Amino acid sequence: MIEGRRVLAVVPARGGSKGVKMKNLRLVMGVPLVARAGHVAAEVEEIDRAVVSTDHEEIARVAEEAGLSAPFRRPEEISGDRIGDWDVLSHALAFMEAADSVTYDIVLMLQPTSPSRTADHIQRTLRLLVEGGFDAVWTLSETDSKGHPLKQLTVDDNAAMDYYDPAGSTIIARQQLVPVYHRNGIAYAITRDCLLGQRSIKGSRAGALVIDGPVANIDSELDLEWAEFLLSRQLLARTK
Repeated sequence: MIEGRRVLAVVPARGGSKGVKMKNLRLVMGVPLVARAGHVAAEVEEIDRAVVSTDHEEIARVAEEAGLSAPFRRPEEISGDRIGDWDVLSHALAFMEAADSVTYDIVLMLQPTSPSRTADHIQRTLRLLVEGGFDAVWTLSETDSKGHPLKQLTVDDNAAMDYYDPAGSTIIARQQLVPVYHRNGIAYAITRDCLLGQRSIKGSRAGALVIDGPVANIDSELDLEWAEFLLSRQLLARTK
């Protein structure tokens, strides 16, 4: 609980994955990704309830061993690869409010594919949501200037190239670029009113917690290697 508000943490972890097979059970530093999310959630005293939303029995078992509850299985109609976060979170919220006979004021989404998260990241996200009076707060990372939208190009079937945004033709040096940011999946904190009243995970007034330094966000086998490198480096730094 934070400032009198109950917090429901939801770890979305379906069984299907096209890029990396059974991604949520893959190991990073010897620990399954879904278990890592559970371990970090257990360190955050502001979380009142932490559950996994999954359609897969083995994921549910591993999640429970890591301290997450698995009181339901995600229905097939919201388990596909084109299902949005709102569907998953609103389903989990409705189920848990009925099961626990309480109202949760904040829904916190912790994606297993961001193993770089720390308890401090989560706590800062929650504090910003409450103290800033936001509908939602997402964690972001600054996008490298090489990936800036104004430096992106398109290529058609005839190999003709053009700027993705015509304004890109005016860019000479990276100093001209206004910084842009991307979601890193570490934490999304959303008020109940935003999720159910506005039917949105962002809402009309959203805040951003920018995470400094490199983070891992796993969509490929190479991302798994990157996560291993980052976490091993962090572990080494703590032991020095």
